[in-house]
Amino acid sequence: MAGVTKTRRGATSKAGGGPADLAEGSRRLLEDTFNEGKLELVDELVAADAISHDPATPAHMRELTGPEMFKRTVAMYRRAFPDVRMVVDDVIAADDKVVLRWHSEGTHRGELEGLAPTGAHGSVTGISIDRWKDGKVVESWTEWDNLGLARQLGAAPPEGSIGEKLGLGLQRLMARRMRQKNSG
Repeated sequence: MAGVTKTRRGATSKAGGGPADLAEGSRRLLEDTFNEGKLELVDELVAADAISHDPATPAHMRELTGPEMFKRTVAMYRRAFPDVRMVVDDVIAADDKVVLRWHSEGTHRGELEGLAPTGAHGSVTGISIDRWKDGKVVESWTEWDNLGLARQLGAAPPEGSIGEKLGLGLQRLMARRMRQKNSG
């Protein structure tokens, strides 16, 4: 496939602003900021008007753009998981886009958007896609297992538990109510 660079951690080459350079930039942006708190990379690699599409973004942060959005996200997770480790497992780069498959883990020792620290060790996987323009990320899409993390931290009932069954029952009642409301 023309224009595609598939890399493993540490295996990128420099291509003068090509897909391999973008891949390395995306990897550094994820790993170095979360793991080491190198927030100066955000100013270097994220456009002022960059847009983030992550359904797990807290409501009070959804209007933020650019470096501020990324820095606040990193800070939020580093406060909640001081030992956070973010590892990029695979990178696929083509043209102006970079796809990262990653995993992250850490111990919940600080508050996370109202969720009191549990001391539980959490581990999640995710995929991010960055779109680059003029050497900076201008748009990013992220999908990760936030339900799995919520279950590990006790914020959602375990799969197959009575709590999950009760929750599903309540959801069915609400769905019926919403269908009636929306059909009338």
